[in-house]
Parts: sequence; structure tokens; C-alpha cells
Amino acid sequence: MEILTPHALVLGAVWYVVFLLAITAHEGAHAWAAKLGGDPTAFHAGQASLNPLPHIRREPFGTVLVPLASYFMGGWMIGWASAPYDPHWAERYPRRSAWMALAGPGANLALMLAAAATIRAGVALGVFTAPERATFTRVVTATEPGTLEFATTFLSVLFVLNLLLFLFNLLPVPPLDGNTAITLLMSEETGRRFRAFSRSFGLIGLLLAWFLFGRLFWPVYTLALNLLHPGAGYG
Repeated sequence: MEILTPHALVLGAVWYVVFLLAITAHEGAHAWAAKLGGDPTAFHAGQASLNPLPHIRREPFGTVLVPLASYFMGGWMIGWASAPYDPHWAERYPRRSAWMALAGPGANLALMLAAAATIRAGVALGVFTAPERATFTRVVTATEPGTLEFATTFLSVLFVLNLLLFLFNLLPVPPLDGNTAITLLMSEETGRRFRAFSRSFGLIGLLLAWFLFGRLFWPVYTLALNLLHPGAGYG
């Protein structure tokens, strides 16, 4: 893509603001859930908030360099952040740890649903409409040209990116949140053994997640679009 055009730079700014909001909410939810469960490690690091600066300081590569590089090379953003926790607490309280893991994707789901609710409200008011062809930056359009076009771009990216983060992080492979969250379906002892066994497969888990995600995301994305715009018939 042409990276120095005004449109590309404005779109990149929208992507980055949404990206920071999404990962900050994700990691902040981890931090708050851990604090509620008895582990204040991330809270004391300042990460139990919607302030992105503690997350940027902890992971500058994943929160600044990679997202910007991925946008200018591919037109959308990927990256990561992390919140510290006490592994001894997680071992002692495996179910609390599992709820902590689930809180991050839960925050992304909440942001996606908030975007969807705002889009549906705009459609009901007649200021938004379903696009003929949906893209990551265009899951809704304004009925009239003007300032609302910026809002539709923001809401589109907010909807898509949080759907992506929600689904990806819920995959039950290490080191993703789903690998810990799935132990809520197991006894505590079985969950401990599962986590101990899977911990050594982090790199393999990431490769498997990338392989599975491409096959999972597009059908779910299409379903989400059709739920967002009933009768649109996206395929």
C-alpha cells in the first residue's frame, strides 16, 4: 500500500488507536481478574487500567514496532502485550488463573459487542447502512458522506479487530489464553497436569494456532457480518 498518502496515514492512526484500546482492555482485564483472585502482581505494575502506557513500556516491540510495521506492510495490524502474574499463585489456584485467562478475550468480546450495538443503533436511526461488500475497515457505511464516515471506519475496525483477538486468544493451545481457560472444564488436578504438559509446546502451539485460525476466522467473520446486518447475505 502507499504508506504516505493522507488517507493511509489517517487509516493507520485509526487502526493504532483501536489496537491500543483492544490490547489495553485485554491485558487490563487479565490484571483486574488476577487482583480479584488474589494476585496483585499486574495491579502493582499499573496494568489494571485502560492506560496503555504501562503495556507499551512492558512490551514496546509488540505494542509499537510490530503493529506499525504490519500495517504499512499488510494494511492491518497485529501485535501483542502481556501482563505479569505470580506463577505460584496460578499453580495454587488453577481455577482463579483460568478465570484470569478468560477475562482477556472477554474484554475483546465486550468491545466487539459495543461496536455492534453502536452500528445497529446507527442503522436504526438511518445514518448507517450495510455495505455492498464488507472489508475489515468497512463493515458499515454512512448513508451520507461527511464526518460519520470516520465513525464508520472506527467502528468497523473496532468490530473486526476485537472479533479477531477474541477468537485467536480463545484457541486452546499454548501459550494462548484458551489453553488455560479450557481447564475450567477439568478438575483442578487434571488442569494442573494439562498446563504442565502443554507449557513446553509454546512454539508448536503458536504455529498450530496460526494454522487453525485461518480456517476458523473467515466462517465466523462471515457469520458475524450476517448477524450484524440481517438479510445482507454476505458469503
